[in-house]
Amino acid sequence: MAPDAADALAVREKVMKLLNAACSGNIALFKNLAKQLDDGKGLAGTVADVKDANKRGALIFAAREGQTAFCEFLVEELKLDVNTKDEEGETPVLHAARQGHTATVQYLIEQGADPATPSTSGATALHHAAGMGHVEVVKFLLSKGVDVDSQSGAGTPLIWAAGLAQEDAVKVLLEHHANVNAQTEEDICPLVSAVAANSLPCVELLVKAGADVNVRAGEATPLLIAAHNGSAEIVKCLLQAGADPNATDEDGNKPIHVAATRGCRPSVEALFAVTPRIQCVPEWSVDGLIKFMQSEPILSETRINQERTEAGREPSKRESIIPKKDLPEVTPEAKKKAADAKVRGDEAFKRKDYATAVDAYTQAIDFDPTDGILFSNRSLCWIRLGQAEHALSDAKACRQLRPDWAKACFREGAALRLLQRFEDAANAFYEGVQIDPENMELATAFREAVEAGREFHGKNKKNSQSSRS
Repeated sequence: MAPDAADALAVREKVMKLLNAACSGNIALFKNLAKQLDDGKGLAGTVADVKDANKRGALIFAAREGQTAFCEFLVEELKLDVNTKDEEGETPVLHAARQGHTATVQYLIEQGADPATPSTSGATALHHAAGMGHVEVVKFLLSKGVDVDSQSGAGTPLIWAAGLAQEDAVKVLLEHHANVNAQTEEDICPLVSAVAANSLPCVELLVKAGADVNVRAGEATPLLIAAHNGSAEIVKCLLQAGADPNATDEDGNKPIHVAATRGCRPSVEALFAVTPRIQCVPEWSVDGLIKFMQSEPILSETRINQERTEAGREPSKRESIIPKKDLPEVTPEAKKKAADAKVRGDEAFKRKDYATAVDAYTQAIDFDPTDGILFSNRSLCWIRLGQAEHALSDAKACRQLRPDWAKACFREGAALRLLQRFEDAANAFYEGVQIDPENMELATAFREAVEAGREFHGKNKKNSQSSRS
């Protein structure tokens, strides 16, 4: 290894050890490591400058791990900025709230942290606490006057809580008069989020609070979504609350059509009693309807090409694959360090600590930028954190490294769909199907992207017509 590269690696390792000391709350070790990195700025100046690849410093790491005493050392002794931000615009109090560290959140706010500071995506500490179900943190933030209906790129805290099936958080937010019918620019509302998450308890809470059961998200109603998901109990709950069983999607399908196509007999039975006879179905019975709706293969290459044509794309045998880029040589030592960092990332992902997982995978990529799996894993973490642009960048890097890997296509499609680039998402999923024709996850994702694109463009067309009238 060249001297410059060896020196850079040594500094990188010291930075990692320093930040790990912040995570563990070991002040003595932290001071010792900071002295080794000091180039004349002193302890406070050195600590303020040391950050990871995502611009996260010691205070953010300590806050994220709930190391309140260590935060006191950094804020009161070293005078670090309590409102410092990382690359995503996230503050220490936001990180602490996301992990459910109530005492740390309380301390930081007492020291001047602004609990309402949004990240670059518009999400606040309350969004993350609600989404993770940290009820005590939610209550504390609300007691400090944080706006219960603050909007982010993915909606209000109630939409986050409902979409992640956090029943207790939904209950607290409703008790604090959260808007039960708040919507995003894409017409997503708490009820739609709860139905999509298959959370019957959240659906029941929202319906009781006055949620509009016939609201539309694009061309779908909550009942259509529940029928698609096979959520028979949610179907029954929505029907009891007045959901319209005759509301159709853009293709004219009623909820009973959708439930029958999915083969969910309990949902079909619940809908059958309230749906007028459909004349095109030869045998009007639960079994007859299911048989009729499932009489043709759900997906075939012919069907895929047909749907690609309808989406505005020409059928193709095989689209061009992204060529592999020139790869640097990676030493066995660097590969070992990358593998160790990947293990840390995998463990954090299992804990649903996606921010920590991103950090670990970033470290792994720094050591071994030739491993496509690392980019795939980090892309998924970015998806879970709602950072679609970062997810797409990593997915594209993964496809460059592993052009014949179907999962790389899936990652790219998922990121594009989050960005509402539905046609591009359908193309990515389709390319994955070409690589792995038996992969039903990719096939389903392709169809759903096509359907979402139709709904999205149909809605925009209607809006355009309305604006001209």
